[in-house]
Amino acid sequence: MYKEPIFLEPVFQERIWGGQKLKTEFGYDIPYRTTGEAWAISAHPNGPSKIINGPLQGKTLIDAWENHGELFAKQQGSGKEYPLLVKILDAANDLSVQVHPDDTYAREVEGQPYGKTECWYVIDAEADAEIIFGHHAASREEFQEMVDNGQWDELLRRVKVKAGDFVYVPSGTIHAIGKGIVILETQQSSDITYRVYDYGRTDAQGNTRELHLDSAIAVSTVPHETVKIEQKETAHQGLLSKQLVKQEYFTVYQWELNGDADRKADRDFLQVSVLDGQAEITVEGTTFTLRKGDHFIIPNTVDSYQLSGKATFIASHP
Repeated sequence: MYKEPIFLEPVFQERIWGGQKLKTEFGYDIPYRTTGEAWAISAHPNGPSKIINGPLQGKTLIDAWENHGELFAKQQGSGKEYPLLVKILDAANDLSVQVHPDDTYAREVEGQPYGKTECWYVIDAEADAEIIFGHHAASREEFQEMVDNGQWDELLRRVKVKAGDFVYVPSGTIHAIGKGIVILETQQSSDITYRVYDYGRTDAQGNTRELHLDSAIAVSTVPHETVKIEQKETAHQGLLSKQLVKQEYFTVYQWELNGDADRKADRDFLQVSVLDGQAEITVEGTTFTLRKGDHFIIPNTVDSYQLSGKATFIASHP
């Protein structure tokens, strides 16, 4: 089964901070005026991707994971959930300041299998765009006091970003994506978010969004820690591969293809997103066209493949 890539159809999520760039920049047929997220490679029940080619066409990635574990070198009956989730986010406005729990807290408090460690590749950013990444509190007591007093400017740590930047966001990190930024996010397959601050915004009905301050303070890393990540590049034929991060939950690469490259599938499975350009992938003599905005999985049933063209990819595996 599947001597070919498994192509996936994104699931779109409406967000108060979303916009139109998923349509204008990626050509997606988005369903909302404020479309904030494309869940591109997802087996999460809140938005599972649909398979659009091959024997499982029309099925979801959840179906494939649960019933065809051989595609992922998954042991039948292991009970594990699909581990990762890949999104593209269009932040037409600031996201809320938030934090995510680790696996232990997610299991014990939320009854969910995974916490949420994530990472961001900045696809595009307006001039002077910035993220919130971390905080300035020296202790949990100081953190609580600054939250209680609404000292957000003093508490929150702001960092300017530009296209091509990469940010690793472990669970427990206070963070927010700022206005005018488009990112590809690779994360654990979790939808647990604790909102810390939302700028006093209201929805169309005039309601503010719920904050989760007790949980947020309980799971936040205090004082803030920036984890150092080692990045390295390797070149093979026409493919330059840059390892962006290799941590407990995922390894993520940026690929720059300029020509032809033969690849051996040396992982259980590999997730791939096309961020720019056009290319082809050939598996056992069958060629598939790859365009900006395509997302696919190279399953465990594929031994090797060939890439050709000029394109930028983000690839990841557990």
